[in-house]
Amino acid sequence: MSHQPHERVDIALGERSYPILIGPHLLEDDELLSEHIAARNLLIVTNETIAPLYLRPLQTALKQQRTAAVVLPDGEQYKTLDTLSRIFDALVSERMNRDAAVVALGGGVIGDMAGFAAACYQRGIDYIQVPTTLLAQVDSSVGGKTAVNHPSAKNMIGAFHQPRCVIADTATLHTLPEREFAAGIAEIVKYGLIYDPAFFVWLEEHAEALLKRLDSAVIYAVRRSCEIKAEVVGIDEREHGLRAILNLGHTFGHAIETASGYGNWLHGEAVAAGMVMAADLSERLGWLPGADKQRAIALLKRFNLPVDPPRIGAERARELMGLDKKVLDGKLRLVLLRSLGKADVVSDYSGEAFAATMRTHFDTAA
Repeated sequence: MSHQPHERVDIALGERSYPILIGPHLLEDDELLSEHIAARNLLIVTNETIAPLYLRPLQTALKQQRTAAVVLPDGEQYKTLDTLSRIFDALVSERMNRDAAVVALGGGVIGDMAGFAAACYQRGIDYIQVPTTLLAQVDSSVGGKTAVNHPSAKNMIGAFHQPRCVIADTATLHTLPEREFAAGIAEIVKYGLIYDPAFFVWLEEHAEALLKRLDSAVIYAVRRSCEIKAEVVGIDEREHGLRAILNLGHTFGHAIETASGYGNWLHGEAVAAGMVMAADLSERLGWLPGADKQRAIALLKRFNLPVDPPRIGAERARELMGLDKKVLDGKLRLVLLRSLGKADVVSDYSGEAFAATMRTHFDTAA
């Protein structure tokens, strides 16, 4: 198969710039793949869920190159140093050298682990993202953040390592379970909330088309999300300032994920509940009008996303948030909303308002 129509978004990072290619059936497009994947030797990293669906079509399309594959167990609970070592074992046993590349075929967990392995192996080799979940296509595959989890905290061990390209095959989203698809939409809603009020309105108007996974709606939502992330990452690649706005809902969300056990709450579900908490605190601080908070909640509900976190207790949640990488100089930095479409990273907010939000959402006696 060749010459599939697709859209392109470029991440502008000087000599580390790369394209994001978006469209259906791209992982079967041999001409597109040979144009964007230069390495002759490839290790495809995938998992037990994705391999039966897409490994063979991808290997067939990469017939000009030597490919080997490592198939990992599926789930956030396997995003560990132990699992990572299996990727290194495969790279070594297949005699992959510095001119080899890793291909990440799967969702965010696979992308994060394969990218981190590529960042470390022989002090850094190329990798290519082929994300097969909506969450990975709009968020985790773009921007060069790679990591594994530590038992105490998510993504604690990682590196910045940009891919050579991202190939977002939107046809893979048709095999995604509803819950996983909705989890990806949480990150799409995030882009509207932090950066683009017109995109937020577009999501309100096209929610039905997106839920039905209509190609035109999905491709536009993925492209616009990638454009926003590309703009933010292009300005602030290593999260010294602006890039931190991409973490809206994530500090609360990481506490939810850790407390409930990795995988019990999907990342996007935890982010959705976390964004509601961020909106709640923003309203308490007098920044976000209550009507805008309600619009955000209503949109998340339309996409069947949770808007209330599990009642893990405010104290326990605060402890877990204290472990988060976003803590600077002992102050918990949070991404809050000034308005729909404008976010700020702040650490000088009212402690009383923060405590009230935590109690309301995390304590059983809410």
